Amino acid sequence: MDTATEFGRLLGPLRRAVLRTRRSEGLPDLPEAQIELLRVLAEAGTVTPREAASQLKAAPSTVSNLIRTMTASGLVERTPSPANLRTAHLTASPKALDMLDRYDRTSTAALRRALDGLHPESREALERSLPALTELLTALEAQAPAGQG
Repeated sequence: MDTATEFGRLLGPLRRAVLRTRRSEGLPDLPEAQIELLRVLAEAGTVTPREAASQLKAAPSTVSNLIRTMTASGLVERTPSPANLRTAHLTASPKALDMLDRYDRTSTAALRRALDGLHPESREALERSLPALTELLTALEAQAPAGQG
């Protein structure tokens, strides 16, 4: 089996294993797309829906649906733009920022425990691979058609 096939087969189970650690801590089970939008909002502070779609490399309709769902659940605050009433400014609610922080702390702690249990050579190999994984992400994003996140 080649590297691409093996790596592709590991991605889903790795992601699900990390998500399970969140559930074990009693955190709500948010879809990954919602978590990604919260990360954009946490980093930027305030964005328009169009800016969020661009940063997520997702279709505007997809982001619009996310915003609607997350506004209804109190995770995103939507404020009309004073300059253009056809658009809005989005921010993560304090509840969402707290949840995102708890997700990150829980996931990081679980990953640290797992990494600490690996052989030192395996830990070092994973550490050395981080720049390559970042480069791989960039390459994959460059291949994706616009609006396909």
